[in-house]
Amino acid sequence: MNSSKIKRQAGLLRQQSLTVYFAARDPRMPLPVRLLALVVAAYAISPIDLIPDVIPVIGYLDDIIIIPLGLALIIRLTPPEIIVAARRQAESASQKPVSYAAAAVIIILWVLALLAISRWLYQLVFS
Repeated sequence: MNSSKIKRQAGLLRQQSLTVYFAARDPRMPLPVRLLALVVAAYAISPIDLIPDVIPVIGYLDDIIIIPLGLALIIRLTPPEIIVAARRQAESASQKPVSYAAAAVIIILWVLALLAISRWLYQLVFS
């Protein structure tokens, strides 16, 4: 598999993930499908896997199989009008430029918040 095909597949997976994200936020989305979307998203970002990633090759199979299948199931179970609207939102969102300055500001704010919490906890424990 060449790198351009892998990049294309990753782009499709990202587009489907965005589509599911926007569909799950739609109030017309059926509750069971919305919960399934939440479970798939939680599994995708969770550090806990069915098969640990430290096991060579096999460790990534659950990520390569379960997440795309979950996304495909959610898309199949979602009413077509919601998917169409979500795809439009996903395309619009993916075309927006990335702001590295905004990302830096957010990271700095998180670091400052963590430092403030750490200082507060330190004073609470050692005072």
